[in-house]
Amino acid sequence: MTGSEILPAQATRLLDDLTRIVARACALVCTISPATVVKRVKADRSPVTAADEASEAVILEGVSRLLPGLPVVSEESADTKQSFNLDRSFLIVDPLDGTREFLDGRDEFTINLAIITRGLPIAGIIAAPKRGQLWRGIVGEKAERLRLLGDAADQAQVIRTRAWPSRGAIAAVSRSHFDNATDAFLASFGSITRNASGSAIKFCEVAEGAADLYPRLAATCEWDVAAGHALVAAAGGVVTSPKGIPLVYGRTREKFRVPAFVAWGDPRKAASTRS
Repeated sequence: MTGSEILPAQATRLLDDLTRIVARACALVCTISPATVVKRVKADRSPVTAADEASEAVILEGVSRLLPGLPVVSEESADTKQSFNLDRSFLIVDPLDGTREFLDGRDEFTINLAIITRGLPIAGIIAAPKRGQLWRGIVGEKAERLRLLGDAADQAQVIRTRAWPSRGAIAAVSRSHFDNATDAFLASFGSITRNASGSAIKFCEVAEGAADLYPRLAATCEWDVAAGHALVAAAGGVVTSPKGIPLVYGRTREKFRVPAFVAWGDPRKAASTRS
């Protein structure tokens, strides 16, 4: 697969196999106790555990068999000295998004995987092991929620974003990284309910119409955003910079950093805020 390009039609054919790989990682993580797991603090002061590393190992092994030679950017190995050509297609993985939630015993942590082609996310999978749920989507094709059952997933249900409501709008916000800029952005909408949680689960809420937007105006990393971006877009929404500029992935010179983004369920509402 080195140097090849994955288009949406091929991503659709790969989706079930990639889902099984993510489901296997979920099943493994569920066997690891946050109370006894080995953990350490990385250079950026964020935590990493043996659960993160075990999940990554399962995903990388599965992907290497399914798509040999395809570049994979994964959080726990992205800072190693690897030479990647990311001009065409690659995978981007967060093997355990929301490590703080995992360590605190919450059920919000996720495992994220996205297919990126020419800098754009075309497919995404987000799984919440402790909730027994998995969301996935192919941009321009479909978005759905499934039940996790052991190391597999079934009972797919189609999901869609919703139109911006005349009243009762809901914002999904970060529990750990909420900042003054995001607070001011939300205040511009007047009365809006704020639901705080961790990890990429917030993208899933937007994608299935349980929330109307998810703003994060503090910096984060591509592996935190890519799968959710693909899922929201597949479900009918849009994810851009706060100024409406498209997000591009595989930015090695920026060390895979995303300065800020907003995920919108209703693209018309997104456009109206910039007009």
